[in-house]
Amino acid sequence: MANREYNVLFLCTGNSARSIMAECAINRWGRGKFKGYSAGSHPKGAIDPTALELLQELNYDTSKLRSKSWDEFSRADSPPLDFVFTVCDRAAAEQCPLWPGQPITAHWGVADPVAFVGTREEKRRCFFRIYRELENRIKIFASLRIEALDSFALQDRVKEIGKVKLPEGCE
Repeated sequence: MANREYNVLFLCTGNSARSIMAECAINRWGRGKFKGYSAGSHPKGAIDPTALELLQELNYDTSKLRSKSWDEFSRADSPPLDFVFTVCDRAAAEQCPLWPGQPITAHWGVADPVAFVGTREEKRRCFFRIYRELENRIKIFASLRIEALDSFALQDRVKEIGKVKLPEGCE
């Protein structure tokens, strides 16, 4: 792979929290090397308010974020995808569209913070923990010397990154 900006799509079912947080994180930590996008198989049409609040607190520009269908990225006029990561188990199990260009894919599943039941403060902590887990993986991914790896080695590396977990959980 040449030295250029790579397009990364994060998928989840609802595209309301996890994939949105991952999109933001890759655009911050991979700036100049990666361009992030997110989508869902069954988008909710709105970003979860707790996710939006967290991203704003972390100084992300949320003005252009939106919940959208993965169909937008399987069209001929969509950006060519280099990487596609599922961040929820349900989306990983679904039949994905055929992505033009055969991007490298991996499953980076994390717990669904939207489904977490608890106090407002417990829910905020859960969202932050999930964000940190995704951010940690994205920092590792952004540090890869992609141009030095063949596609098989790169595929192995991105799959291994998906196994990186933080010790505490919110399940």
